[in-house]
Amino acid sequence: MGWIILINEYDSVGRRCSAGLPTVEAPKGQKHHGRRVCRRAAKDELKQTEITTIMDKIIEKKKGWRSAFTKKAMPYWLGAIVVVFVLYLVFRDNSKTLRVDKDTITVSQVADGQFNDYIRVSGQVQPMVTIQISPLEGGTVQKIIVEEGSTVKAGEPILVLSNDNLDLQILNAEAELAEKENILRNTMISMEQQKLSHEQNRLRYASEARRNKRAFEQNQQLYKEKLISKEDYLKAQEDYELSQQNLDLTLKSMEQDSLYRSTQLLSLRESLDNMKMNMQLIRRRKESLTIKAPIDGVLGLLDANLGQYIGAGTKIGQINSEGSYKIEAKIDEHYIDRVVPGLDATFERQSEKYDAQVRKVYPEVRDGKFQADFKFEGQQPDNIRTGQTYYLNLQLGQPERAVLIPRGTFYQKTGGKWIYVVSKDGGKAVKREIRIGRQNPQFYEVLEGLEPGEKVITSSYDNYGDSDVLVF
Repeated sequence: MGWIILINEYDSVGRRCSAGLPTVEAPKGQKHHGRRVCRRAAKDELKQTEITTIMDKIIEKKKGWRSAFTKKAMPYWLGAIVVVFVLYLVFRDNSKTLRVDKDTITVSQVADGQFNDYIRVSGQVQPMVTIQISPLEGGTVQKIIVEEGSTVKAGEPILVLSNDNLDLQILNAEAELAEKENILRNTMISMEQQKLSHEQNRLRYASEARRNKRAFEQNQQLYKEKLISKEDYLKAQEDYELSQQNLDLTLKSMEQDSLYRSTQLLSLRESLDNMKMNMQLIRRRKESLTIKAPIDGVLGLLDANLGQYIGAGTKIGQINSEGSYKIEAKIDEHYIDRVVPGLDATFERQSEKYDAQVRKVYPEVRDGKFQADFKFEGQQPDNIRTGQTYYLNLQLGQPERAVLIPRGTFYQKTGGKWIYVVSKDGGKAVKREIRIGRQNPQFYEVLEGLEPGEKVITSSYDNYGDSDVLVF
């Protein structure tokens, strides 16, 4: 093909020279002949044309995959690489896969059924009324009359304490009381003597006043008749007035003494009464050394030994009411807003079914649990004893239709927020977000994320880490 091009080019040059085209001036040494010059020019042109043709062929050989990497094509290549990388990031499979032994897992089926809204709680039998035994007065245990577990009646002695200091206080109080009584007695005697003395003075001054009054009246008449002197008359008048003043002063003194005596006697009697009351209190303290049962019941506990000193207010035992019991249960704090007084509960004892009801709910939460007291409704179990453990089914609401999955240990890991769902072919399980509502001892209520008929893994997830897919 290259030769054909050369001939064509040669003919073209020849034709151009024959056509009278400008010729090329011949260099020195060459003949100035138009045709030769034209031919030489044609040859030169032909050579140039051949070179150009060869170069064109070389350039044509560069075309192909190498030509795609020219500077002009580089931006397009970079853009294409970025697009491919983004698509990879978007569509790649980031899930973490873990192979597990199918024999080590528990697969349960999601079902549509009736959800019974109850929880199972355990509680211990306790007396409905419990009274603590604490001595009002400290002392040493001298005698134990009743042993633990014995039935007692109200007022029956349980144990006796002794207190030497209290005995000494009683002796001192008795001595002070006797002394106070003697003082009161002596004071009353003295006051009585003083009263008699004032009474004698009153009688004397009253008698003098009467005599002087008569003398004055007689002398007054005699003075009018001018039978006596004026001096005698005036003397009789003065004697009468003086005796009357003495009588008045005696009466006022007696009145003041009477008020003083009354006040003093009242004070002494109040002091004496206070001492008597103090004496009674001390004797009651003495009596309190004998500890008695406050109510009818059973002595459930008695922490006392002979010769042991027990301080005042120290708890040494308790009396449990007989025949009336309750159940104290500890419930998970998750249900604290749903457990209220009046809720019904049931339990079984020796194949017999019994009813109970929430009596009281305590607001305090300790170690993730709160306390609720249950009372028996109707018949109580036979041979019931303090400390027995009962398992109660506490009804929180009415039964309802719901999507259910059996309870399992997976909940401890997921908190009911996700679960592994088994594929239809049973070859793998994929993590899926769900939402669990209520729960009872048998089932979880599924609110979102699962459909009846699907299968899920309900066994423990402790060994799965953060795997998204489990392959069997």
